[in-house]
Amino acid sequence: MNLADALYQLTPSPTLLLLIIATIALVESLALVGLLVPGVVLMTAAASLAGHQELSLPLIVAAAFVGAVLGDWISFWLGYTQHERVTRLWPLSRHPEWLARGARFFQRYGTLSVFFGRFVGPVRPVVPLIAGMLRMSPRAFTWANLASAALWAPAYVLPGYLLGRTWQQLLDVPEGAQPLIVALAAILVALIVIFSWLRQQVGRSGRLYRLLARVARRHPVMRRLWLSQSARARGEVPLASWLLLILSLGGVSGWTLMVMQHGADGPLVMDARLHALFDYLATPWLETASQALARVGDTYGVLALVLPWGGWLLWRRRLDAFAHIGGGLGLIALLNTWGKAFFDRPRPGTPDYLTGSMAYPSAHSSTAVVLAGLAAAFIARELPHRQRHWVYWGAILFAAVMALSRLVIGVHWFSDLVGGALLGLVVCALVQLAWQVRPRAPLAPCPWAWLGIGSLVLVAARIAWLPPI
Repeated sequence: MNLADALYQLTPSPTLLLLIIATIALVESLALVGLLVPGVVLMTAAASLAGHQELSLPLIVAAAFVGAVLGDWISFWLGYTQHERVTRLWPLSRHPEWLARGARFFQRYGTLSVFFGRFVGPVRPVVPLIAGMLRMSPRAFTWANLASAALWAPAYVLPGYLLGRTWQQLLDVPEGAQPLIVALAAILVALIVIFSWLRQQVGRSGRLYRLLARVARRHPVMRRLWLSQSARARGEVPLASWLLLILSLGGVSGWTLMVMQHGADGPLVMDARLHALFDYLATPWLETASQALARVGDTYGVLALVLPWGGWLLWRRRLDAFAHIGGGLGLIALLNTWGKAFFDRPRPGTPDYLTGSMAYPSAHSSTAVVLAGLAAAFIARELPHRQRHWVYWGAILFAAVMALSRLVIGVHWFSDLVGGALLGLVVCALVQLAWQVRPRAPLAPCPWAWLGIGSLVLVAARIAWLPPI
């Protein structure tokens, strides 16, 4: 079975796929909902599948156009008929700054704001709503809506469509690995959507947080636990940290049992196929980059990364932050050492410098997750809420690249990486819960740029001069 056949089996029918594309465009342009949906990711995935099915490009663009026009018109109608009542609807009731940002954009550009706003991510779902609230002429809105959608739809659809039509020719992968690539891509998109949704829901303004708060207040024992947690953390229960601990602890337990039970006689089928895939895709420059990342993620590399920051924390006498970060890194080192000795799983390949070192869990993956996760958590607390997602996505990217580099050089199975990442998330959650036991003074002001440059210089020196360990 070739890649196209696999995709034909996994993708919806052409009619349903066109409907999905129109719905994504509508939701992306819809007031309130469009603020929370990762439309770019969803549209790229849907358009790529449409490219694989070789659907007519004009039909795909037309579907996106219709969905975008309808989404803006619904938003405009909602603002025009409900006026200021929409400010009491969630999530605008919890984030009035979204409306304020859109209002400033509308006041600056007037009628053209409807045209320009469709191409500006932070205000795209809000400007039509504000145009309706301010009683913009429906005729003028219609022309601006149609003109902007006519340009927006092909620009939004073409990248994913071209990717779907050409990537098989650009990347001739082994036939047996093709379904795995499709499955991994689908899992990645699903995880991105779930992460984006949960990140909004578990904060104090999230609907899930408020629902759990109402449930907890109805039961005396749960109410005492909830109020005690809330009192310790400036009035907000650290729901995100507790949820991360529960999910990651359950995940690493179940995953480890599965790996040990089904991998006793050798690698899992998934591990063997992905190992063959990465071996096939490996190029000299990719292997060189992965070897450099291997040095970044070992003991010397981690010390190089954290040394400037640890020195600054000690200089500022923030022993609490220093102890929590150092404790997290020390704990993951102990768990990795114990896990490798206990599970005693052989590596797929063992270079000389790793002789005697076992595979499960991946220490590079778990340490990268702890290092990036704790850094993101501490930095995000010092930033406005609307900017925090960039820090978390940067941490996810760093940890993912670090983990995948282990597959490129062939020293880990894929299941080792997953187990290591889940173990790292457990440690991140424990450190965060310990930090949130009581209110803490902010770490700002902090010379982020200078400390970052210091880390990069030390890491470059480590890669250039010190041998791998």
